[in-house]
Amino acid sequence: MYVEELLEAYAAGKRDFQEVSLIGVNLSGKDLRGINLRRANLSQAIVRGADLSSANLREARLIGADLSQATLIETNLIGADLTQANLYEADLSRAGLRGTRLATANLNRANLPEANLGEANLSHANLSEANLNHASLHRAKLIAIDLTRAILEGANLSNAILSNAILEGANLVDIIGHGATLEEADLREADLSRAKLIGANLINANLGRANARAANLSWTSLRGANLRRTNLYRAQLSWANLSEADLSEAVLISANINQANLHNTDLTGTIMPSGATHE
Repeated sequence: MYVEELLEAYAAGKRDFQEVSLIGVNLSGKDLRGINLRRANLSQAIVRGADLSSANLREARLIGADLSQATLIETNLIGADLTQANLYEADLSRAGLRGTRLATANLNRANLPEANLGEANLSHANLSEANLNHASLHRAKLIAIDLTRAILEGANLSNAILSNAILEGANLVDIIGHGATLEEADLREADLSRAKLIGANLINANLGRANARAANLSWTSLRGANLRRTNLYRAQLSWANLSEADLSEAVLISANINQANLHNTDLTGTIMPSGATHE
């Protein structure tokens, strides 16, 4: 279908354009709110700054599409393919992205509060400085994702896979990450205050200078992790595996380390739960 045909039909009140082929078309700046493009092919399309709020793009193909600064508020993108798509500064507030493919996509500074990204694939995607407040990332695949300085306050990361993820300086306050895999993740200077990470995998993760005040890390594996100068004030570390971890100069005041595995743990200069400094 030609762009002119679609726009004329849309202006006349038509909204149903299921399975239409729009490969490489230019829809930049267009108002297409509420349009139905289910299973449509918009691969390589240019949709910069367009308004697709409340649109139906379920199972649509948007491979390599340019959606930078587009408005996709409450848009249905369930099962869509956005591999390598550009969503720089796009607004995806409350969007449905469950099971969506976003591998290697650019979501730098994108707005995704309360978006549903459950079971989505965002491996190797760029979400640096993105807003994911209270977003759902349950069971999402986030391998080697870049979340540098991203905001994930209150987000659900239960059972998500974040191996080798970059979360340096990220806001992870109040996240729910039970059973999440963060093996070898970079969490330097991240804020994990009150984070709930029971049973998570943080083997060889880097949490240097992170703030994990009142975080729940019970039953979590932190074997070989870097926790140098990490704030663990009032943290729950019961039954946690901290063997071979670096806890030098960390703060453990009032922390619960009952039954924690501290075999070969570096506690040089660590402020222990009692307030005494370990020699």
